[in-house]
Amino acid sequence: MESQPPRIRVAISGGGLAGASLIQALLKHPQLDAHIFESAPMFKEAGMAIGVTRNALTALDLLGSAAVKALENAGAVPMRGVRFLLAQGDKPGTVLDEVDYDSSGNKRLTSIVHRADFLRELLSSVPQDRMHPSKKLSNITTDADSDEVTMHFTDGTVHKTDILIGADGIHSTVRKFILGEDDPASAPRNTGVWTAMTLQPYAQARANIGTEAVDLDSPFEHSWIGKGSFVMHNLLSKGQLVQFVIAARDRTEGNADEWHRLVSSEEIKSAVQGWPDHLVKAIDALLCAQPTQPAMYLWDHAPARRYVSGPVCIMGDAAHATTPWQGSGGGMSLEDSMILSSLLGEVKTAVEAKVALGVYDHVRRARTQRIVQSSRETGEILLGGDAVDAYLREPGSFLHRWDFILDLDVARHRDDALRELHAALNEAHQTS
Repeated sequence: MESQPPRIRVAISGGGLAGASLIQALLKHPQLDAHIFESAPMFKEAGMAIGVTRNALTALDLLGSAAVKALENAGAVPMRGVRFLLAQGDKPGTVLDEVDYDSSGNKRLTSIVHRADFLRELLSSVPQDRMHPSKKLSNITTDADSDEVTMHFTDGTVHKTDILIGADGIHSTVRKFILGEDDPASAPRNTGVWTAMTLQPYAQARANIGTEAVDLDSPFEHSWIGKGSFVMHNLLSKGQLVQFVIAARDRTEGNADEWHRLVSSEEIKSAVQGWPDHLVKAIDALLCAQPTQPAMYLWDHAPARRYVSGPVCIMGDAAHATTPWQGSGGGMSLEDSMILSSLLGEVKTAVEAKVALGVYDHVRRARTQRIVQSSRETGEILLGGDAVDAYLREPGSFLHRWDFILDLDVARHRDDALRELHAALNEAHQTS
């Protein structure tokens, strides 16, 4: 009787949305022994809600029913449409562009979900013995002969694995291992834009922002474009909460290395000076009740020359941290999970798994880096850049910036990756 080959050990470093969606998908493959390691004492997420756009929703479908159910259980609110409006200039309130999918074929657009709720639901079905909190990665070594990877943690413990997947976010230790500490792309870059946000109960937000702008029966995401500033609001948590966000260019000096700051209510009011009265009043009520608000700077990654080095790879924000202007950070992570889990689900040995990582790098890097760059450029427009006038002269043209993101044939993207994997494995077997 033939003995079964040893299971392929897969370690995921990072317990955020990227790592959680990946391990949930890997668990269904019996040849994989997958574990997830998180630096914090608990698996948790913080920060702004995220949009799960049409392409990412399809990736969730392909990840499986459990992933789809996790989004639903997390209280995601499908947006009927999005609307971009000018907050300043000759005609404040002018619509730059909008889409209403209820009146144009009922296509899926985006669902807004709280990060923490989504993470909780994704991990709810993961066995506890596969989850390892308080494991902060400090160093990675590989065996030159066997390619076995050893993860070294700050608590002095180690874990040996065949494959290491870095889902450890924008500060990724795994990214630095793959690229080298001296590579300029190994560290993130500050965009010089800060953002502050608040989550408000539906009734309170509706009273301050307006009953037409905040309506669960007709949920729209609204974005207001100022001169160097921007405001956005949408619904989440089954309509119980409204997310209200402001972003602005930093007017202070010497903050290139800062991740967080306090923004005074006076600075917030100055950022929206000259905006429509109802918006100024809403911002005053929702963001200026206290003397200061905590804010965070927006950072992203310069393009990496590779996402893979032998048996080690990066995904999600560790690979392609992006600004939020095109709502695609979470979506790229879900696409990564779908492609990685599809490829690893096909392999039978650790050697084949390395081939799968190479295919992942080839099929994912160009798309994700294009999205990061496009998001940067879109941010310049949404902060009132000169390109706004060009889009005003061509009504309906602005939202085409999202076409290459939303209209990806995700199933074909997966199938192309699988064909490439099978071709690479056949070639490897013929030459071995």
